[in-house]
Amino acid sequence: MSPDADRALELLGRQPYGRLSLSMRALPFVVPTRHIVVDGVVMVRLPGGFGYAGAGDGSVIAYEADNFGGREEGQEDVWSVQCIGVARAFTPSPAQLELFGPAPRAADNAPFIPEYLCLEPQFTRFHRLEGVPARQAVHAC
Repeated sequence: MSPDADRALELLGRQPYGRLSLSMRALPFVVPTRHIVVDGVVMVRLPGGFGYAGAGDGSVIAYEADNFGGREEGQEDVWSVQCIGVARAFTPSPAQLELFGPAPRAADNAPFIPEYLCLEPQFTRFHRLEGVPARQAVHAC
């Protein structure tokens, strides 16, 4: 793995949520998911019952996470990491489940039933913008 790919996965591991992009019925679809990074593999927990895991299993997917909404005070750099590869359904180990942490109670007003995909990135891209000031609140007078 290249130094840029290593850095990208390290940054990805700092953020708990990202976006899984896949194809459903030949159309692009994006799903917000919880992820962990273990030994260079991106593992995602997504809501079951919607067909996302079935559509992703064995398919090429993209996974993206960023720090756009979670920058620390005074931090002026924003970054985005994107990983692309073939996803596989898997059952997480007890240690991996612990890393994921508690699951949400519900997804779209239905009980959250987790499903899991893993992605061993075949292509990783890291984008960084420097000097991006935090958005200032606008007050109307």
